[in-house]
Amino acid sequence: MTLEANTKPAKTAGAFQTLSNLLSEDVAAVEALLESRSASPVSVIPNLSGYIVSAGGKRLRPLITLAVARACGATDMEPVHCLATAVEFIHTATLLHDDVVDESDLRRGKQAAKNIWGNSASILVGDFLFARAFTLMVETGRLPVLDILSNASTVIAEGEVHQLAVQGRLDLPTEDYLSIIEAKTAALFEAAARSGAVCADADDDAIAAFATYGKNLGLAFQLVDDALDYGGTTAVIGKSVGDDFRECKITLPVVIARRRGNAEDKAFWDRALNPDTQKDEDLTHAIHLIRSTGAAEDTFAEARSYIAIAKKAMKALPPSEFIDALADLADFCVERAY
Repeated sequence: MTLEANTKPAKTAGAFQTLSNLLSEDVAAVEALLESRSASPVSVIPNLSGYIVSAGGKRLRPLITLAVARACGATDMEPVHCLATAVEFIHTATLLHDDVVDESDLRRGKQAAKNIWGNSASILVGDFLFARAFTLMVETGRLPVLDILSNASTVIAEGEVHQLAVQGRLDLPTEDYLSIIEAKTAALFEAAARSGAVCADADDDAIAAFATYGKNLGLAFQLVDDALDYGGTTAVIGKSVGDDFRECKITLPVVIARRRGNAEDKAFWDRALNPDTQKDEDLTHAIHLIRSTGAAEDTFAEARSYIAIAKKAMKALPPSEFIDALADLADFCVERAY
């Protein structure tokens, strides 16, 4: 069973590929840095970090950094390559930590690193990648970049702790949910875009516009991922379908479905999102309720509203092929083929 969200597979796949093609030399430079800066004489570090880094993922965040810098007319791309690599290392480090906290078994379609090397190694290698990221930031030679990404790292950690603190709170207000995803996901998207503009010496208006783009893109991206947990495909979302449900995470689709349900439905959610009483077969009924109450479609609609804000911010910027590609990338994030 899969969820549909007004998909336009040819357009969206093409948008991602177009941006990758435009930035092919920059992407190659970042990939080389990811490999070289994962190196260490302590064998478990390159083995574990290489495992998750080589799994690839979409590289959305470093792509945003590279594209924003190019859109701002950057000519010296070496600092931007360091910056984009730092952004990806921060993201990868948070994934390693999250998989331990969430007890996830899959990451980017592969066995989670913690299942192979253990929890302690995953956490410590995540710390190593954070340290590498900050070294790369220093190498850009731009203090404001260090400020942007260090603040983003703090906000991400706060968002993860906030999410842990409200786990099991089935009456979670929508505003609290949005605050959590703004911190744990949108903050790095915003920092990736903002720092790319700063690294290219853009003016304040351009920096603000790109920051708005990144923040709203990140919000939309997380909303879509949360909806896909209830009927997407493992190949697309890079983790097991139903992971959020099994981990009893309170996400917007659940909040909406429970709010709209009858007494029997509410009783189901109260039992099924309790780790002590959840049953293996509960996911099927949860997906049914998410769909039948319109919670899935409304979550996608919320995501589209953020994409509209992101694309509007781009209209204030001088047109270029990179601006066009970033606008199409925003559509890609919501209209992925599920």
